Amino acid sequence: MPALLIRHKVADYAVWKPVFDEQSGTRAANGSLGGRIFISHADPDEVLVLLEWDDLERADLFALSADLNEAMVRAGVADRPDIWILQEVDRLAS
Repeated sequence: MPALLIRHKVADYAVWKPVFDEQSGTRAANGSLGGRIFISHADPDEVLVLLEWDDLERADLFALSADLNEAMVRAGVADRPDIWILQEVDRLAS
């Protein structure tokens, strides 16, 4: 399963999260199948978003999109995000 992993710092998670939530329709329209949000235990302003995607190329297009960039600016992303387009090769049992 393709995935999009984004790591960035935010100025304020409480400001970032509503903007992220507003973008759910845009993500879905571009191939996102949902995902998970993590914050760093050591730094709660460091956010990691792991999204499953329907297609690697569509994930790549979304990662480069003006929509994503504009949303990050509005949400208060405080550094240059690290973005990885990933292809799952194995799933581990518990």
